[in-house]
Amino acid sequence: MKFRVLTSIILVLAFMSCKDEEKQKDITVVEEKAEQPNIVVLLCDDLGYGDLAAFGHPIIETNNLDKLAETGIKLTDFYATAPVCSSSRAGLLTGRSPNRAGVYDFIPGYKKSEDNRDLVHLQADEITIPAVLKTVGYETCLVGKWHCSSQFNSEAQPQPNDFGFDYWFATHNNASPSHKNPNNFVRNGEKVGEIKGFSSQIIVDEAINWLDTKKGSTHPFFLEVAFHEPHEPIASPEDLVQKYLPKAKNREEAEFFANVENVDLAVGRLLAYFKANNIDNTLIVFSSDNGPETFMRYERAKHSYGRPGPLKGMKLWTNEAGFRVPSIINWIGKETFKGTTHSVVSALDFLPTFAELAGAELPDRTLDGESFTSLLETGKFKRTKPLIWAFYDAINARRVAMRKGDWKIMGRLELDDKELPHIHNLYDGNIADVKRAELTDFVLFNLKNDIAESKNVASKYPEVFESMKTEFEIEYKKLLDGSHVWIRDNQE
Repeated sequence: MKFRVLTSIILVLAFMSCKDEEKQKDITVVEEKAEQPNIVVLLCDDLGYGDLAAFGHPIIETNNLDKLAETGIKLTDFYATAPVCSSSRAGLLTGRSPNRAGVYDFIPGYKKSEDNRDLVHLQADEITIPAVLKTVGYETCLVGKWHCSSQFNSEAQPQPNDFGFDYWFATHNNASPSHKNPNNFVRNGEKVGEIKGFSSQIIVDEAINWLDTKKGSTHPFFLEVAFHEPHEPIASPEDLVQKYLPKAKNREEAEFFANVENVDLAVGRLLAYFKANNIDNTLIVFSSDNGPETFMRYERAKHSYGRPGPLKGMKLWTNEAGFRVPSIINWIGKETFKGTTHSVVSALDFLPTFAELAGAELPDRTLDGESFTSLLETGKFKRTKPLIWAFYDAINARRVAMRKGDWKIMGRLELDDKELPHIHNLYDGNIADVKRAELTDFVLFNLKNDIAESKNVASKYPEVFESMKTEFEIEYKKLLDGSHVWIRDNQE
């Protein structure tokens, strides 16, 4: 009898212990979920590598962004996914080369065109950052520039809410008629009309208002703040313009300087809101969609005084200044590596990184990005996949480029011994020619030693060159084979 009693007691204690373990597991799961960070992406438009004080600008004051860099991570080798806006945004949202999504250039307003460019939009089957994060409980918001569909705010094409944004306050492309008093914002499908103020401040107001509605929520949030600045048509607060006039070449340059600082001030207001409302455990990532616009490349670009810093090229180039942009990461309320990193990171990496941090599963499809969580811990991240860009309307001659480690290789596209014509879109009328075009006239640069891409070192390092050339040709073919081709009969 004593044995039976003792056995019963042991079984009860064991059961209680198991229940305690299960309870502890449940608590751990809750604790782990509670540790999901809020994630904020701050994205400028046409901000050059040299346009922040933290990245060497001698005049513009960007105190808030500089502080983010000083107390966080400054990335010197960060790349946008394309050297042009729509393509870059599609790549950022999906973690895939924009060519796979079929976004090869900026998306104009809807107008039927021979090359099917009017069909271009982020397609419904693309899986985006907010959609992935929503699977693990995130609330999501976009404020600012969308530019991922030719038919904006139309049922004819998917809109931001179709890609996981619970709330959106956006424009198709630029703020119009300028950054001052824009009249083309749409809020969750409803046109807003003219709003007094400047775009950067207006969208931060909207973000703060949305965050106010989330007070008391136990869910983490994903917030994309897509500034229109410093893309033309530029307009800036007069007090800031007056501040820079003595230091600028002319009023237009002063307006550009003021434009960038106004973004910095808007960022400062958002950071102050986080602090005032005790919003910590928040990962902030800052970058630009592409490099700086060329002064007077088109008639309205009279304020385009953006700087590439030490880089070669400008926006629309596949040289470094086209897509190598300033970037800062700062995790509020979390101990991370602090300092400068020279690791090669891309906006393609946002989706896999954010998914890992949030505990979400990756989409079951080809991704070109990789998680850089090791960078947050150690300041180091080693890519296993090279970065490749094919921009068929690039201003420079070599329109295809690849970076792997310290090395970058570039090549021309030739068709029947002539340069491949410049194109905005891959469609059934040109895909055969694009696939027949051959990569030629290669150049090789060591970016660690030559950030300006000033010396072709192909002959100096023949083994590296041959290895890079072989991989380059393979990777470009894989990208081209996986690129979306727009066919009107399939879209209408």
